[in-house]
Amino acid sequence: MNSIERVTKALKHQEADHVPVYPLINSISRNYLGINYAEWTKDPHKCAQAIIKATEECDVDVICTLVDLSIEAADWGMEMDYPEDKAASPSIEAFVKNAEEYDKIGVIDPYQGERMSKYIQLTEELVTAKGKEKPIVAFVFGPLGILSMLRSLQGMLMDTFSAKAQIHKALENITETLMRFTDALMDTGCHAIMFDTLYASKTIMSPKMWCELEGPYIKRLADHVHERGCMVMIHNCGQGIYFKEQIEYMKPEAISTLHIPADCKTTEEMKEKYGNQTTIIGMINPGDLMTYTEEQLREECRREIDLLAKDGGFILATGCEFPANMTDEYAKIIVDEAKSYGRYNQR
Repeated sequence: MNSIERVTKALKHQEADHVPVYPLINSISRNYLGINYAEWTKDPHKCAQAIIKATEECDVDVICTLVDLSIEAADWGMEMDYPEDKAASPSIEAFVKNAEEYDKIGVIDPYQGERMSKYIQLTEELVTAKGKEKPIVAFVFGPLGILSMLRSLQGMLMDTFSAKAQIHKALENITETLMRFTDALMDTGCHAIMFDTLYASKTIMSPKMWCELEGPYIKRLADHVHERGCMVMIHNCGQGIYFKEQIEYMKPEAISTLHIPADCKTTEEMKEKYGNQTTIIGMINPGDLMTYTEEQLREECRREIDLLAKDGGFILATGCEFPANMTDEYAKIIVDEAKSYGRYNQR
């Protein structure tokens, strides 16, 4: 059974040969080519080759195209820093400095933007090289996350009291751009679009506020992806993620999560409540990898497999990106546990 077959079983809530697995190892992939973070970020060919090499060496079941969260914002004009040892990030606090500047956020062409066009290239190269054996999941920052990066979170939240119309106009333009961006990504042949819905959790805002600000826009995007015959996935590593609301708006085939949902008290309750509605991806805490012994990591993998693997609908993964400055040793241990302890014929 290859990775596509294995993941397809999980998404259909069926048991495969073993639990599918993918620690999110993109950032450490640069080590396989001996290049720094900036070079890995800026060169789509080297980035693709690094991810392919890491996928082969660690034998993960899914390729996610995550590079960093600034790709879309950069193409609206946000000034960027590209450090050699960590992910790219904005070099200024805000591109939109006040509520009068929201009209700087127009509809843009992803093929003309430096970073989005390279990201399309990256996705196409990964699909060409590995798309027949591994699911390729294109990672896209959600509209509200992009807006908060362009305006700053504090500025955006303050503007919800006095400039709501301008916020919604900007979100409209961002969403139209993302419609075009996801079209370009789907044209490469990727299997899924994974939207990062950063603020759909108790960490930042109430479910009512999220539904009002991002709900209609993310629904339009999810509906569009589904209409094109592509899968929708969600990534959200916030505390108290809003499963219920996001499932209602997006009907995702899978949710990548670090924490249990806001309306659940335990992992068991999450599995019982949502295990037949979507596939759960996670929930190994990347921060814990920095302190775990090998045995502690194996115990955590086994605990999650015991709680979530029954009847499929589960992919063992880190709940967010694998620590960028670690080696691949612990990624390989996670894969080993999925292949050995996670075998369905011996459970």
